[in-house]
Formats: sequence, structure tokens, C-alpha cells
Amino acid sequence: MNGQQKVDATTIAQAEKLLGVDYSDAERLQMVDNIAGQVELAIKRRAVRLPQALAPATRFDPRLPGWKPIDPGIFRPGDEPAPALPSRDIDIAYAPVTHLARWIRAGTLTSVRLTEIYLERIAPLGEKLKCIATATPELAREQAERADRLLGDGIYLGALHGIPWGAKDLLDTKGISTGWGAEPYRSRVPASDASVVRKLADAGAVLVAKTTLGALAYGDIWYGGRTRNPWNLEEGSSGSSAGSGSATAAGLVGFSIGTETLGSIVAPSIRCGTTGLRPTFGRVSRAGAMALCSSLDKIGPMCRTVEDTALVLEAINGFDKDDPSSIAAPFGYDAAAPIKGLRLGYFPEDFKLPEADDLDRAALDAARRIGLELTALERPDLPYDALMNLLFAEAAAAFEELTLENRDDELSWQEPAAWPNAFRKARFLSAVDHVQLDRLRRRVMQDMDAAFSKVDAIIAPCLVGPMLTITNFTGHPALVMRSGFRQSETRGSLTLVRTRPRQVSPAKGPTFIVPHAICVHGRLFDEGTILRIGKALEREFAVWDRRPPLELQGSSGASLG
Repeated sequence: MNGQQKVDATTIAQAEKLLGVDYSDAERLQMVDNIAGQVELAIKRRAVRLPQALAPATRFDPRLPGWKPIDPGIFRPGDEPAPALPSRDIDIAYAPVTHLARWIRAGTLTSVRLTEIYLERIAPLGEKLKCIATATPELAREQAERADRLLGDGIYLGALHGIPWGAKDLLDTKGISTGWGAEPYRSRVPASDASVVRKLADAGAVLVAKTTLGALAYGDIWYGGRTRNPWNLEEGSSGSSAGSGSATAAGLVGFSIGTETLGSIVAPSIRCGTTGLRPTFGRVSRAGAMALCSSLDKIGPMCRTVEDTALVLEAINGFDKDDPSSIAAPFGYDAAAPIKGLRLGYFPEDFKLPEADDLDRAALDAARRIGLELTALERPDLPYDALMNLLFAEAAAAFEELTLENRDDELSWQEPAAWPNAFRKARFLSAVDHVQLDRLRRRVMQDMDAAFSKVDAIIAPCLVGPMLTITNFTGHPALVMRSGFRQSETRGSLTLVRTRPRQVSPAKGPTFIVPHAICVHGRLFDEGTILRIGKALEREFAVWDRRPPLELQGSSGASLG
């Protein structure tokens, strides 16, 4: 749009169709000069180049007035002994962080050896899965050697000491390509590390790879192709933390870091069978991470077990002045604390929806067996899907230059559900509607606050009903974990075509054994409770250690074993 375009009553009448309003002829004539001036000011503002990471002046805070923090207690992970170090490298590669940490501390496994195991797997399988944006062998070997030297000198940095990990390729890494999965930024090389990257280095972790993400943190298509699900190579891994889910599930890293705006940790964890922890909004610093939606973006771990996520969150938690939304909140997790008698809420209607299946309902039975008290909750009937327009507006603002400079066609994914189209349509959301949506968001926050006043946590089927949307917009934490396995045909991608995330129907063809997951949502800054519940459910489900048949799949992706 340029400043020479004439605005008249007819222009306004046509625009009304896009905004869902209806004015009279007299009202349109009265607005002509005002609208022209409004457009002129908008064009002047666009001439001011705003840094991509610049946050809005309005800061989202998930804590309502009068909110009282829950005492997190101490951080005391489990003390279960690790089994003997396996003789096969592949068995070491798939071990959880809890086992890897004990072997490294005991000296039966060195960080150098573990790092080489993962680097050797990354070379062939990273390409097969298209889950690695950039391998970092030189940095990894340097960090692994340092970890072993420190341990030899009697210095142990904690549970992540010497553990190789993968960083979603929207986290800045000094001197290492960080391309955000998108063609316009693929040659981008940051001058400094993201806060999370620094914290993990300080904890002794070893960065072996930058993992792929769907372009600009949406989906599983990036400039290198589509990231694949290790359980079925014919389908994508879902996204946007596509590579983090795929690489962790395939045993290419000890753990990985993902991010979530709306489903980007949850969805790939479901599809790839990893355990994902989406922390409370504001708990983990986003400094040095690609900004998409300042009021929604969150950073969290994607691992093989529940306790692994606790160990990683303990390392990356903490206030950071460089993130305007950062909140100082202690993190506690006591693996020895009993869970019997904890109140686990659920919304019965979600488990009755057609998308919910027997494995979802079986999770309720498992919760009862481990001693949780199930409490049925009621949820107001509100247009939760409408909140998605806030996400589209924030994302369109973050990457405005792609739209206004007509560079959005540089992105490889060009469908109605893809970012280019979403960015364009977001410009037709009125400022008034945006404010009203923000007020609706506050109403939803109040409703969830009331629900959590009755229970200690809420269990819900993943991607079924509105809980994923609700809790992302309220800022509540969520744990997603395997609850079983089922046969499935090849599935399409998760899309945001119109409203809430939707799964494209499976294609007809051969079936594959794939993981199924359940979600446990927690009170604000109370990740410790959902981790305790999750660990007990993990024992009850007894499916966490099943591996994808990756080494048994042919080039077609069909399972051979």
C-alpha cells in the first residue's frame, strides 16, 4: 500500500466486509478524511525499522492481581541407581539423562565417548530424518574434553555435566549459523549465545547440533525439506520444534531444547514420542531466541523421560533482565514427595470428543490406580479459538518486513495454512478487535485460575478440545508424555488454517506403530507437581523406553520390523 491511494466512501464500504461491520453512507463520508490520516500515520510508522527482537511496551504477565505463589519446595530428583553401562553404543545413545549422568559421574563413561556416539549417529540419521540444521562437531569435542578435564580435577557441574544436547535453530549460537528454518535467514550467524545456550554451557552440557524447525517456528517444513518422524519416515515430525523431537526420539542427542508459542513442544513430542515440558510463561529466558509472539513464546526441554525434563529445567530456569517478560520464580521438584491424594482435574467433555480415543480414557484409569483423586471440572462455553487472532497479529508484526517488502514468497511453504498467508490476513484484524480479544484472554485467565483453585493439576487428551489453546494463552505449564502405542496410517501436518490447531486426516495406506501421548497441565510456576504426577504415570504406563524402528526402516519409510 502506498500513500497515493485515494480513500473514499466506496473504499470504506468494501473494507467493512473484511472487518465484519456495517456503516451507513453518512458515517462513511464522515470517516473519509480521518481514515486517510490514519493510513498516512501507519505508513510513517512503517518507515521506522524496528529490531526483530524488540518487545512491545505492553508486557504479558500470567499472574493475576492477588496471585500467591505455591511453595516450590526443594529440588531433589530421584536417586534410583542406573543400570550397568551397556556394551552397545546404540543402547547408550537411547539412555535417559538420568542414566548418562550417573555413568559420567562414576567415570564408566566419558563425555568424549558419549559425544562421539551421538556425532556418529547424526551423520547418517540426521540426513535421513532431516532433523539437523547444523552439526557442531568442533564445539562439541571442545566442550566434551573440557567436561572430562573438570571431572578429572574433581569438579562436577551437575546432572548435565558432559551430556550432549541439541538446540532448536532459533536459539542464537555465537559464530554458528542460526537460520530460523527460513530461506531469508539461512545465512544468519549470531555474534553471541542465547541465554539458554549460555546456561547449558555453564551446566557442562555439550552442544552437538542445531536442530531443525519449521520456517519461522511453524510446522516441520524448513529450507532443507520436511523433518521426519522416526516412527514413520513417510510423515513429518510435526512442529515447530521438529528437529528437537525427531533427534531426541532417534537417539541423536541426550536431550534437546524446543520452544512453544502454540503447540510447538507439545505436537512434536506427541508425534515423536518424546517427553516435553512447556514451562510457565516467563520462567525461562528467551533472550537470544527468535521472537515470534512476545506474549506467548516459551522455551522448554524435550527429553526421553519425565525426570530428564526436570534436570534440564533446573539448569535453564531463572530471571534474566534481557528478557522483558522474564519472571523470577524458584523451581522445586521433590521426586520423593508422595502423590497419593493429589487432586487431578479433568474436563469430561474432552474425553468424549471423537478425537479422543481409548488410550486417553485409559490414562484416567491409570491416574486412579496411582492414587490420584480425579475431579470433574466445568469449563465456560467461550470462543477460545478466537484467541488465535492474537497470535497471528503478533507473528505478523514480528515479520512485517517480509510482507511489506514482498519477500514472503521466499519461504518454501506456500499454502493457505502457511505463514505468508497468515501474515497477510492478520493485517485485516482491527485494533479494536485486538483489544477485545485481549480482554477475552483476561477472562479466560480468570476462569483457569478458578479451575486450578479446586485441583492440583489437570489432565487432558493432547490436541483434543481447547486446552492447548487455553493454557498457552494463560501461560500455564504443561507436561506431555507417552501413554501408549497405536496403529496409525500416515498422518498429515498440524495446521492453523482457521482457528485452533487441527490434525490433517491420515492418508490411506500402510499402518505404523506410533506413540500416543497425554498432557498434564499445572498451576502457574508449579511444574514440580506435574513432574511428580508425570513420573508416577510414566512408571504406570511403562512405555517410555520403547525405541522407534528407525534402523529397520527402508527408504520408503515402511516399517520392516
